[in-house]
Amino acid sequence: MRTETTPIVRLEDYRPSDFLIDRVELDVRLHPTQTRIVATLAIRPNPEGRPDAPLVLDGDELNLNSVALDGRVLTGEEFEASPHALTIAQPPRQPFTLTVETEVNPTANTKLMGLYRSSGNYCTQCEAEGFRRITYFLDRPDVLSVYTTRIEAERDEVPVLLGNGNLVESGAADDPNRHYAVWRDPYPKPSYLFALVGGRLGRVAKAFKTMSGREVELAIYVEPGKEDRAGYALDALERSMRWDERVFGREYDLDVFNIVAVSDFNMGAMENKGLNIFNDKYVLASPETATDMDYAHIEAIIAHEYFHNWTGNRVTCRDWFQLCLKEGLTVFRDQEFSSDERSRPVHRIAEVKTLRARQFLEDSSPLAHPVRPTQYREINNFYTATVYEKGAEIVRMLKTIIGADAFRRGMDLYFERCDGTAATVEDFLNAFADVTGRDLSHFARWYEQAGTPRVSVKGHYDEAARTYRLDFAQSTPPTPGQSTKQPMAIPVALGLVSHDGSPLSAACDRVDERGVFLFDKASDTITFAEVSPKPVPSLFRGFSAPVKVSLDLPNEELLVLLRHDTDAFNRWQAAQTVAMRLLVALSTGGSVADAEADAFSAALCSFMGSDAFTDPAFAALVITLPSEADIAQEIGKDVDPDAIHRARSAMRRRIGAGCSQHLRRFYESLADSGPYSPDAASAGRRALRNASLDLLAAADPAEGEALATAQFDSASNMTDRLASLGVLTTLPGQAREDALARFGERYRNEPLVLDKWFTLQAAIPEDETLERVKTLMQHPAFSMANPNRVRSLIGSFAMLNQVQFNRADGAGYRFLASIVLRADELNPQLAARLLTAFSTWRMMENTRRGQAEEALRSIAQKPNLSRDVGDIVSRSLDAGQSE
Repeated sequence: MRTETTPIVRLEDYRPSDFLIDRVELDVRLHPTQTRIVATLAIRPNPEGRPDAPLVLDGDELNLNSVALDGRVLTGEEFEASPHALTIAQPPRQPFTLTVETEVNPTANTKLMGLYRSSGNYCTQCEAEGFRRITYFLDRPDVLSVYTTRIEAERDEVPVLLGNGNLVESGAADDPNRHYAVWRDPYPKPSYLFALVGGRLGRVAKAFKTMSGREVELAIYVEPGKEDRAGYALDALERSMRWDERVFGREYDLDVFNIVAVSDFNMGAMENKGLNIFNDKYVLASPETATDMDYAHIEAIIAHEYFHNWTGNRVTCRDWFQLCLKEGLTVFRDQEFSSDERSRPVHRIAEVKTLRARQFLEDSSPLAHPVRPTQYREINNFYTATVYEKGAEIVRMLKTIIGADAFRRGMDLYFERCDGTAATVEDFLNAFADVTGRDLSHFARWYEQAGTPRVSVKGHYDEAARTYRLDFAQSTPPTPGQSTKQPMAIPVALGLVSHDGSPLSAACDRVDERGVFLFDKASDTITFAEVSPKPVPSLFRGFSAPVKVSLDLPNEELLVLLRHDTDAFNRWQAAQTVAMRLLVALSTGGSVADAEADAFSAALCSFMGSDAFTDPAFAALVITLPSEADIAQEIGKDVDPDAIHRARSAMRRRIGAGCSQHLRRFYESLADSGPYSPDAASAGRRALRNASLDLLAAADPAEGEALATAQFDSASNMTDRLASLGVLTTLPGQAREDALARFGERYRNEPLVLDKWFTLQAAIPEDETLERVKTLMQHPAFSMANPNRVRSLIGSFAMLNQVQFNRADGAGYRFLASIVLRADELNPQLAARLLTAFSTWRMMENTRRGQAEEALRSIAQKPNLSRDVGDIVSRSLDAGQSE
């Protein structure tokens, strides 16, 4: 397996670059198969580097035409070149200019890294190490350069030419059939932020005035004919810019801000300076083609990439080990933006659901790693939920511990100190330590230790003394490469709730005025005085720390929190905890008394009867049971996906039947009565209505089929149409097949909508689904070359269909293994991400575990695996390997 010879990169081995590149002048002449790039690099020795070091520039599958040093063409004896490196053994020891001419084939670049063609348009993707696929370079984030890029192409074939920064010149080239544009970015940046786009594109634009009065032109470029679908993204961009000025004091710094939507893209989007490149699924939206969730994702990702202008671009990361410094911090910023734009409690619950489904799972798998890893073989495999989502939670905990005012002052100091530099996690934490006077070395363990801390809490009430004591204990399970863990600094936001909802007074000198207790030892105790009667503790309000909590509360007291807690997150959490207890018992051969199940159903009915209309989006979350993947993760070992599916289906039926009166009331009263709007309130009403339809169908399939079919036929927007189709996919029969066929025909020319169609079918938990997926791979709209198509069909089968991917006969595992090997030849990044579906294999019961291991070993035995796939498969098989 190739990874055995791939060198490990270690954080402890970091040293500054031996050379720096102050200026980069690029002359790019676009051609479908023979694009020529002339790079003129102003290089100087780094005073912090080795004095006698050779100059070694990175490359990847490059064809070199020529090399010149200070204008003199070098001979073959003066340098050494391969497709992967350009080395000058004895470079000048004073500033010099190196001119390198390379040639690449964008059409053949199926890896979608470097310069490639997407639907006839030229596009780049350079993070993490894609710039070396364009020209030889010091392709590392701590080498910051000012870029000037001249782009030339056929005028008729490629009418739009875009680059980083501001447009400084454009016009006709020497050949009258060709034209050029020159873009200059005045801000030094690392090579991973370089971007270039050329093609036939439509455009929507508007003017924006910054807080200091500067005029900026905002523009979004899309496939011609789809300009009307870019309006929401443009509006989200303007709102995010205004929000960043107001909340963080950050103003945009160029004359233009351009976004380009492309159909073939490995990631969601990329924050290149002044020229963001997006997967088109996160730009294009109309009521007929996009769901409420699509609109929310567009808003969040547009904001995320814009916020990178300061947290990622103006302040970048010193090395890839500091990736969380830009990604975790920027995820926190986009989460705060979305919370302000929408319902904060609802958005917080959505954030936590994602964290638990993706990052907690990652933490418990062979792929676990610290938020700041200490080593890697392939950096592309560390764009993970741990870096992004857990990284954001660390920033949120820091804000919780020091308070909002100190957090803003710390951010201001961080920007002031680090603007224009490549920073580290230490630089970030030091800014907050300096403004608060706190020692944050203990808190820094969150960046250093892998795994999800587990906190157990026991409550003790002394009626005679009128005191209530909480005993806390914490531990973090061992993870690959880290067997011993130190206690973490865990902020616990808490309160006490009375059984009847009446006000409850209590005092504890360990809890600050905001209701936060800092738990930073292996065990600790806090005591509340003057408490009467016995309270119910409400812990980790707002999910104040990314931990797993074991709390010795009976179900009836948890349901008190559902009814009376003032913290919306913990109201939802209480319902989820009770549901999870029942579902785990049913899934593992245990019994659940009718009284327990009836009490839970009655509590949900009570909630629906009193509070659901206050915030329908919140109500939809409360009445939605934990997913099958969540239940499997809670069980943790010897998992039987079939038993989980049966248990969850039975619970859905019970709730649907027990609460049918309320569910029908929601379904009938929440129908849209006017034009579609993606605003949070309207989306919340649709969410509750469609959640009600799902439970009604679970309780009475005939009624559910009739309601879903009628909704499918009459829906005026994609949210309601897709939701009704989703309900029909849970009900085998001709109505389902007819609706699927009609949907596929209606949207046959809408690739992003067909992705939703692929996803629904791939997730059907029936034995025939694997064959259905194989058949859909022959559909004219499906292509292994397009990551969106592959993720929607193959990825959804592997990630969403717990029953059929984890079939006891191993057919699901073998199928994915074959697809991974096939994808690895075209697009290693895509293949590696598909392979992460095996991250749960060690949790399965013995038969499935053996089948999964056999499939993984079949991949590992394949010669010439990419670094991306080889790294993931070796880590998946070797649970003891360090990260």
